[in-house]
This record gives sequence, C-alpha cells and structure tokens, in this order.
Amino acid sequence: MTIRQFTSDPEFRQRYWARNHVGWRHMAETLPNAGHRALAALERGGVVSGLITQNVDLLHTKAGSNTVVNLHGTYAEVICLDCGFTMPRAALADLLEGANPGFLERAEAVGGIAVAPDADAIVDDTATFAIIDCPRCGGMLKPDIVYFGENVPKDRVQQAYSLVDNADALLVAGSSLTVYSGFRFVRHAAALGIPVAIINRGRTRGDDFATVKIDTGCSEMLALLADELPAAASSAGMNR
Repeated sequence: MTIRQFTSDPEFRQRYWARNHVGWRHMAETLPNAGHRALAALERGGVVSGLITQNVDLLHTKAGSNTVVNLHGTYAEVICLDCGFTMPRAALADLLEGANPGFLERAEAVGGIAVAPDADAIVDDTATFAIIDCPRCGGMLKPDIVYFGENVPKDRVQQAYSLVDNADALLVAGSSLTVYSGFRFVRHAAALGIPVAIINRGRTRGDDFATVKIDTGCSEMLALLADELPAAASSAGMNR
C-alpha cells in the first residue's frame, strides 16, 4: 500500500479500515515463534544489545525483547495525519464497532479469513463500512505504520543507527534486505568496519557486505545460538 493510495482515495481507505477492523485482532492474538524467543534469550544473556525490526507485529516485544526499534511502526497504534494525535488500535476498534454494529460477526461468519502480516484481512463486502475520523480534530486517521512512499521518522532512524554504532557486530536474521530502510544499516556497519552476519534462506541484498552468510532458516539457527548461552556463560565464568 502506498501513502498516496491511502490518503487520496476514500473508497480505498474505506476498504482498508473494513479489512483491518477484522484483521488486527488476529494480529494481536499471534504469538512469537522460536526465533523471536531466541533473540529475547540472547538479549538477556548479554549477546544481543538491541533489535531493529521492519515488522509491525510486536512479536519481538511479546517474546521478551526489551530494546526494540520498530522501524516501520506497529499495528497497535493509530495516528492522525492532521494533528498528530495518537490512540491505541483497541480504542479505535471500539469506535469502529459502534459505527458498524454486526460487521465483525458477519465477516467472521464466512470463515477461513486470511490475514496478512500488516493485519489486512480478506473481506469482500466493505462498501457500507463507516470509517472514523480523529476524535480530536476530525482529521484522517491512519495506522502508525510507515507506508510505501513515506519516510521512517528521523528520530527512529537515528536510534537504529546508534544501536549499530555501539555494536561489536550486526546480525541480520530472516530478511532479504530488499527494502532500503533496513539495508542502509548493513551498509552503515560495513562502512564502519563492523562485521555483518546474515542468516537467511536465499540471497539477500546485503550478501556482498557480509562477513558471514548462513543460508538456512533463521528460527532454527537462532534457537541453536540461544542454546549455547549456558555453555558460553560457564566457560567465561559468568553468573546466570
């Protein structure tokens, strides 16, 4: 989705909010996998100093990671494009439910709803869905997610650069680095002489900058790394 599509086309925006009204709940109920849990364990063990994620699903935070830069925002917040007012997605859900009584039940009654990683659900009947404007100024509400055509907020980018600057190495896990907003940190690390390790199935945009490239599933590999923590701590005389 592009920001231009969202802001310029009322029907597109209506369709988006109708589908998101169904899909965001499924996103909220999704649980972390072994890779998310392994990264949280590596942070607790002092191996990982912080995470930069392009995902908007909050699964790293759910898994227990503390220092997380949500580069592209999260599905759980909504922002007004006019006044900057923010509100929890759950609060907007209550307003949308009040404006569209029974819509959720009718959509779910069809069964087998497919939900994308950005909380977009496949719902066909969206023509009568009523959207909600900003309760503060009446402006246009949008998920606090960076759409194509938007820039990541500068303070968020700087926070991510700071994590890289203070790291001994940069690990890329499960990303093809196709989108420049993530790839730039690989280039930045390489320019500073910081080693880059990549775990990903298939080629990535950052392979030429990598000190180490492991072509495999990242969840399995991260779990193996996390399993080595007790042995590493013992050999180094660390307290657990």
